[in-house]
Amino acid sequence: MGRVVKVLRTLRNHWKKSSFAACVLSYGGYWIYGKHCDSVLRREACQEAREFGRALIGPQEPLKRATVILNPAASNGKANSLFEKNAAPILHLAGVEIKIVKVVTGLLRRNDEEAFSKTPIGFIPLGAHNSLCQSLHLATDNTVRRITSATLSILKGETVPLDILQIKSEKEQPVFAVMSIRWGSFRDVAESISKYWYLGPLKTRAAHWFSTLKEWPQTRQASLSYLPPVPRPPEMPTEKPQRPNLLHRIYIRLQNYWNPPVEEPPVEPEPEIWEEKHLSTLELTISTQNKNPVKNRTDDSMVLSVEPDTLTVGQFITEGIKKAENPLESTEHTLQIEASACRVNLPEEGAGFYNIDNEAFEAMPVEVRLLPRKLRFFCSAERREELAQGN
Repeated sequence: MGRVVKVLRTLRNHWKKSSFAACVLSYGGYWIYGKHCDSVLRREACQEAREFGRALIGPQEPLKRATVILNPAASNGKANSLFEKNAAPILHLAGVEIKIVKVVTGLLRRNDEEAFSKTPIGFIPLGAHNSLCQSLHLATDNTVRRITSATLSILKGETVPLDILQIKSEKEQPVFAVMSIRWGSFRDVAESISKYWYLGPLKTRAAHWFSTLKEWPQTRQASLSYLPPVPRPPEMPTEKPQRPNLLHRIYIRLQNYWNPPVEEPPVEPEPEIWEEKHLSTLELTISTQNKNPVKNRTDDSMVLSVEPDTLTVGQFITEGIKKAENPLESTEHTLQIEASACRVNLPEEGAGFYNIDNEAFEAMPVEVRLLPRKLRFFCSAERREELAQGN
């Protein structure tokens, strides 16, 4: 009993050191517990992947192949380490042959892109901002759970088709985007938020406020031409139909020989009718409708979002904070236009930069066309069902 009293007296006499030690021990225990939970998640994912690897493969059955998008600059350059630690062991245990590409643009610039793009793509979210991840996988704040669940979705084989934006200029090769292209004030301010890191949770609000002190109003002038949406054709089956038997093939050939099909005259395409608008806006966003890829739609279209130029400084700061969390968030009076293609003509000087899927590119006049259901991505079956219920 005397020893306990002595310990308590020591803690009371050195309460500052005792409080600091308690904080350090508490944080250390929490950190160790987090590492243990991450290790348990990896082990469970590897055990599930091992079952896929033990499955027998027929002599005529091809090996499983998948293309994985990996941005090495994500997570402050730690993406490769996160991939090797959390995703690569799962894929190796399952016996999946993978091809790693850095961006979709590199994939679609290949000479054999028409054939290569038919390979399903696995998107493994390794960065802090993953707009596409919300469309393909269930939301979670745990990095290891997010990566392992996305990797397991590659093994389970559930896929969804996604639209792609093709962005062409007169000077450069085409660039491709899965989610959006942004140009305007909110985009410019978002790039400067990290400079105010020392303000902690107030850095986003401070970045928007300081930007209004430098320039207000922050309107952008541009000319926009666009084509209306096009009807969506029926989705083709992903699996090849079974080859007919020999007698049926002989019958079809003889039938085509004696009664050859009549060739229809070529149909001349209708001239494109472009509608034009002159814009005065805080921001222009051109986005796909991949936010809900399983939604039933009658038309193939992308969405042109034109933010109003009538916001006050307070509204600009409030809406900017929302857009910092979700770049595709629209303000109350945003003008939204559905189109299949558009042309953006910018002023020659001071156009700034685009954000194409969170990558900065010099702003210049471009033509953006929608490539409907160009690529197939692996997705979580639970997330697909959740999105389908929201239709």
